[in-house]
Amino acid sequence: RAGATFQYLLVQKTGAQKNVGLIQLNRPQALNALCEGLIAELRQALEAMESDPEVGAIVLTGSQKAFAGRAGASPYPKILAGGWCSTALPFAAGADIKEMQNKTFQECYNSGFLAGWDKVSIVRKPIIAAVNGYALGGGCELAMMCDIIYAGEKAQFGQPEILLGTIPGAGGTQRLTRAVGKSLAMEMVLTGDQISA
Repeated sequence: RAGATFQYLLVQKTGAQKNVGLIQLNRPQALNALCEGLIAELRQALEAMESDPEVGAIVLTGSQKAFAGRAGASPYPKILAGGWCSTALPFAAGADIKEMQNKTFQECYNSGFLAGWDKVSIVRKPIIAAVNGYALGGGCELAMMCDIIYAGEKAQFGQPEILLGTIPGAGGTQRLTRAVGKSLAMEMVLTGDQISA
């Protein structure tokens, strides 16, 4: 819906001609953990951008603080102006484990727990992930669903689910293999190790 207000996102049109949709994950107290509410809002924001004829491309990035750099600095990713701020805060630190911890497999499966996560990969307009901090677990999967990933110097990507006794659940094993090759993907998924940009 036009002019919608969100709890977990900051959404606007930006660029010289206001033709770039900017979606910022804005849940800094939880390192932008991907809870059900955030994913629902992201799906809604993407649908609005996709149906907006003025928007030609979409940038998905971490919270405002992730790119603020210092007090008084521009709160928007400098990717739109051709540069990066040096602050490294999360793009998304993964799925919200507190939200998931007491759910059984059957509850997740029957409730469609991951329904809507793939909206990023089916939007017809190009989506750019602007990452200059942590993109772990679901955050890494979210970035990989985008058409292009611009990674700043402080970007860290990882699939640490193995450290919790599980594996990536939103297509991470398949997308990671295509992005970095089988050997590095296996190492990342089986050890939980992170890679930098």
